Amino acid sequence: MRVIFLGPPGVGKGTQADFIAQKYGIPKLSTGDLLRESVAKETALGKEAKGYMNRGELVPDGVVIGLVEEKLGSKECQQGFLLDGFPRTVTQADQLSTYLTAKGEALDRVVYFSLSKDEIVRRISGRRSCPECKAVYHLESVPPKSEGICDTCGKSLIQRNDDKPETIESRLAVYQEQTAPLIEYYQNRNILGELDGAGLVSAVQDRLVALLA
Repeated sequence: MRVIFLGPPGVGKGTQADFIAQKYGIPKLSTGDLLRESVAKETALGKEAKGYMNRGELVPDGVVIGLVEEKLGSKECQQGFLLDGFPRTVTQADQLSTYLTAKGEALDRVVYFSLSKDEIVRRISGRRSCPECKAVYHLESVPPKSEGICDTCGKSLIQRNDDKPETIESRLAVYQEQTAPLIEYYQNRNILGELDGAGLVSAVQDRLVALLA
C-alpha cells in the first residue's frame, strides 16, 4: 500500500497514520521525522537541512524531496509506505510522481481529512505538552490526572506556541495557500478519497479502513 494522508493541522492525521501503519505493516513517514533522523545521523542531506534549521529558515523543497526519496528508496519501504503531511505543495507532488513513475510505482490512495475550522481550533488549542518528557494531553479528551501537571514526570504542562489560537489561524492560512491546491491535484488523478475527521477516534478509524479497502 502506498498512501498519502492530506489535511490541515489538527484533523487527526498523525493519530490515524500510526494506526494504519501498524495495521498494514507499512512505515509512516513524516517530513519532521525524516529531518530529525537525518540530522541525528549526520547524513549529507541532514547536515544541509540542519544549516537552514539553525538559521531559522524553511528547509527548501529540494532538500525535503531528497530526504523523502532517500527514504522511499530504502528496503524499509519496499512493501509500501504512508506519507503523513508530504507533499505540502504541488511542486513536491510533481516531484514525488516523477520519482515513483521512474521506479515503476504509483500511489494507491490519497486520503483527505476534512474538519471544520472551529473544531480544528478547539482540538489544537486544547493541547498541553510536558516540556520534560514530551507527553501530550488534551484538556477535554485526554486530561492529566492533576490539572496542569504531567502524569508521568510531575512537571508543569505548557501550551506550545504552535497550539495557541492566534498561531493556529496563521498555520491554517499557510495550509490554505500552499497545501489545499493538492485536493484538486489528486482529484484530477482519481485517487483522492475524502474522510470526515469528526467524532471519536475509533469511528474515524472505521471510516478510514473502509475507504482504504
